[in-house]
Amino acid sequence: MARLQILELPEVERADGTHETPFALVLDQTVPERVVLAPGTGKVLDRWEEFAGRMGARAVIVTPETVDIPANDVPLDAEGKPIRWPIEPDFTGFREQVQQEVHAAQQELAQTLGARKLPSKPVPRDPQ
Repeated sequence: MARLQILELPEVERADGTHETPFALVLDQTVPERVVLAPGTGKVLDRWEEFAGRMGARAVIVTPETVDIPANDVPLDAEGKPIRWPIEPDFTGFREQVQQEVHAAQQELAQTLGARKLPSKPVPRDPQ
C-alpha cells in the first residue's frame, strides 16, 4: 500500500528576511501515474507532481521501493504504543512582560499624539 511522507528540506531565508522550510513529498510503495495529454506531442501530466504542487511541495519522489525517513519515525514504548511527552508552558513573568509591552505602547502613543507624559513605571493592577 502506498505511503505518503514529508521530507523537510534545508531552511531558506527569503529576501524580506522571513524563513521558510521547504519540503518534498515522498510516495513510496507505488508507481508514478502519468497521463498522455495529447498523443504524439510528448505532453504528459504527472498526477503526483500536480498533487505535490498543489500542496506547496518543492518536489515529489515516487518509487515502488520502501523509503524510511528517520525524522518521521515515531518512538514506541515497550508495549508498542507511541511515546507522548507532556508539554507544559512556562508563564513565569508573562503578566509583567505584557504589562511592560502595554506601557511601552502607551508611551509611544502618548508621544505620537503629543499627549501628557505617562508615569515612567507601569502602574500595577490588582489581580482579579
